[in-house]
Amino acid sequence: MATKVNIFAILLCLALIVFVYEINETETVVKYIPFFFYPTNFTLDDVLSPGNGIFFIETTDRMDPPSLVLCAVESAARINPDRPVAFFMKGLPDINSAEGQNRARNSFPTLAPYNNIYFFPLRMELLLSDTPLLPWYQKVNPEKEVHWTHVSSDASRLALMYKYGGLYMDIDVISLRPVPVENFLVAESSQISSNGVFGFDSHRDFTWTCMEDFVKNYNGAIRGHQGPALFTRVFKQFYCDIPPFKGDEDLKCGNISFLNPRRFYPIDWMKFFDIWKAIPAFNKSYALHLFNSAHRYKRRVMVPGSNTLVEHLYIQNCPLTYQAVLEKRNTHLTNVL
Repeated sequence: MATKVNIFAILLCLALIVFVYEINETETVVKYIPFFFYPTNFTLDDVLSPGNGIFFIETTDRMDPPSLVLCAVESAARINPDRPVAFFMKGLPDINSAEGQNRARNSFPTLAPYNNIYFFPLRMELLLSDTPLLPWYQKVNPEKEVHWTHVSSDASRLALMYKYGGLYMDIDVISLRPVPVENFLVAESSQISSNGVFGFDSHRDFTWTCMEDFVKNYNGAIRGHQGPALFTRVFKQFYCDIPPFKGDEDLKCGNISFLNPRRFYPIDWMKFFDIWKAIPAFNKSYALHLFNSAHRYKRRVMVPGSNTLVEHLYIQNCPLTYQAVLEKRNTHLTNVL
């Protein structure tokens, strides 16, 4: 009887592993992606209601995201196999079934092997319902907004965090290791909060207060006014006067952690495109924010064979995306959706 039980246990373990084979000229590399029991239904509530989701937001209509976006999503799914990763894209059609999820995932070959990635269309009016942001959204005219892509993303991430909780990351953040902290903000620099990465439980006072401030003090002409500046002023006004960091320590204000810049902003973003004699381990960082908008302005992208720091980050943290860029394979299949 014991032998049968052991055999069954071994077979079950094998069934919970999905193998991905990568073949090159010299060797066959076997990688595996652990399989976990995720919801059999695929609505937003099914996936995110447990409160442990990681979510990314694309507020433009593009359906061919650059490699940095794919790297961000892949790296998060890869190092957090026990957490659902939700990618909200404005250009997606409605998805109401497992078949729809499979079609969406298969549209992005470098993300398809990760069964903990879910795709959802970004429908702002539905998302902002039952929050202070809905009346603002119903009155604002996106065509007259200078920074609508950023402002709409700022609003969406707040509503998602309030309703579901979890971890939000910008689509230019490469994950290195799991974030072990809950209910936190991240310092972009001393005494200045970022809104590019943050995490809270659902229905927290902080996120609700931020949504109220968003509407009350709205100024779409100033980039970041509804983003990092909002987080910084709400945190200082209602929680504590943020002291400067003295070293690598994190700060605590009541039940909210204020993480050291080293956790996500250890170096200037331009240095990611330099060639380093020794690749830093970033042992004190959970992820790295590469500032995608700055890259577009400076025309900086990851180039295979360049030996830059960003190339090494791709190789280590989003290997499927790196391989696709290296082989110049299509990373988005328009005929699947």
